[in-house]
Amino acid sequence: MGLSQYNPNEWRLFIDSSKRSLKCVLLHNGNKFACVPIGHSVILKEHYATVKMVPQKLCYDEHNWITCVDLKMVNILLGQQSGYAKYPCFLCLWDSRADEVHWEKKNWPVRQKIAVEEKNIINELLVSRDRIILPPLHIKLGLMKQFVKALNKDGTCFNYLSSVYRGLSIKNLRQEFLMDHKSEN
Repeated sequence: MGLSQYNPNEWRLFIDSSKRSLKCVLLHNGNKFACVPIGHSVILKEHYATVKMVPQKLCYDEHNWITCVDLKMVNILLGQQSGYAKYPCFLCLWDSRADEVHWEKKNWPVRQKIAVEEKNIINELLVSRDRIILPPLHIKLGLMKQFVKALNKDGTCFNYLSSVYRGLSIKNLRQEFLMDHKSEN
């Protein structure tokens, strides 16, 4: 990499995939150095069997980088079932099928361990859960949407957002951001 010294703790592995390709890039934590592409394939797709090769080929166990991935890749790396799983969250035991309490219940039990054949884990994990982080943009977009949905509709914060987005009426804001599609009918 052209460095006099390489410290794996100063780098994070970014893995991204789409229907067309799989990419692996090393990103410097302080952005002092340019990103380093270390893997690319137009053949490998975002499936457990193909992603399983990535840590092996990159000698991940030697470097033990923090891994930066989106939620779909988190599921793959942790061996979780994709699609409409009952327990889709890698952090807690949020029950995706308990529609009646989705926006009412705020605290779900913590997912203590990740073990095959328990709570929608179908494969061995490829990267330790504590070595995975989400990309900042994904966090900002996804969490803000969920934050707005969980706001008290009559609270100060929601009223502030309503004043900032004046182009939308309060009714439209509530429908767009807060109402569950089932409750609109």
